[in-house]
Amino acid sequence: MTALLASGRDADVYAIDERRVLRRYRQGGDVTAEAAVMEYVKDHGFPVPRVYEATGADLILERLDGPTMLQALADGSLDLRDGGTVLADLLDRLHKVRVRTAKDPGTRILHLDLHPENVVMTEGGPVVIDWRNSTEGPPELDVAMSALILAQVAIEPGHEFAERAEVFLDVFLSCTKDNPLSQLEAAVRRRGADPGVTAAEQSHLHEAAILVTTLARAHH
Repeated sequence: MTALLASGRDADVYAIDERRVLRRYRQGGDVTAEAAVMEYVKDHGFPVPRVYEATGADLILERLDGPTMLQALADGSLDLRDGGTVLADLLDRLHKVRVRTAKDPGTRILHLDLHPENVVMTEGGPVVIDWRNSTEGPPELDVAMSALILAQVAIEPGHEFAERAEVFLDVFLSCTKDNPLSQLEAAVRRRGADPGVTAAEQSHLHEAAILVTTLARAHH
């Protein structure tokens, strides 16, 4: 490891060399399932980093060159409308990947943490990172979770991206093919039970859900 590249809520990313990074979870855990999901969706044409190795709490991944979507939105190199459209399209593409063993034909692979910080804008197109929360279920839950996360930013007092987040969320909801409202309560419960969500963020979950409901009803 040569340098710390980034730190998230529960993991740190270190440079190994010009083509690989190490993603290490600070609280330990087993990355086997996360790596398996990434490899599966990559085999089906969905843009994720290549997995080189998965052991314990460590993932060795392809090093991506480019800003996160949030950074691109912040510096103006990506328009809000374009960003919202890209995020909605990524979810739609993911939900077209069929799971191998699901009995319900409506079951899909879900990311459950897809927001602008987890999309890297490479020269080859957007690439989705951080698959630890991924599971299987109805695609509406994935859309609801992304919308809820965006709404929490939009209503957070003093957040530098708050005003733009509401515009972004509105564009995102206008482009999503799945109506998130049927799974919004489930998303709120999951978000509320997430140990990585702060007490302050949890206190605004209800308000964020109201914003999602208001905007989603205008488009679905």
